Amino acid sequence: MNDELPRPDPDALLLSHSDSHRGKLKIYFGACAGVGKTFAMLQEAQRLRAQGLDVLAGIVETHNRAETAALLNGLTLLPRRTTGRSHHTEFDLDAALARHPAVILMDELAHTNVQARAIPNAGRILTSCLMPASMSSPR
Repeated sequence: MNDELPRPDPDALLLSHSDSHRGKLKIYFGACAGVGKTFAMLQEAQRLRAQGLDVLAGIVETHNRAETAALLNGLTLLPRRTTGRSHHTEFDLDAALARHPAVILMDELAHTNVQARAIPNAGRILTSCLMPASMSSPR
């Protein structure tokens, strides 16, 4: 005799626990630098902007590629926050959260934070951006 309860349907569980106000994370992977991750992200951003969504370019590294830089046309660019270190800026989480865009572009997130805080700060940025607007307040 089997006393185990029947296993719930995973798709039904996901639907019952989905929070329509929580953000979604989309990651562009590539085998190496220069394969088109940023380009693909910006093409998607332009498609979403054309559909009427508010797209904010939080951090985008064009690496001086003209074709990539051209895809920033028409997107709102978030000014970077200065860190106090010479010539070093980073993603301004507080400004991004205050703006409440539908989409935030964050390119090369691991490279845009102060070295000593790179992992904790990247995690905080992602967690804060994915939370519902009513729960995410600038810190």
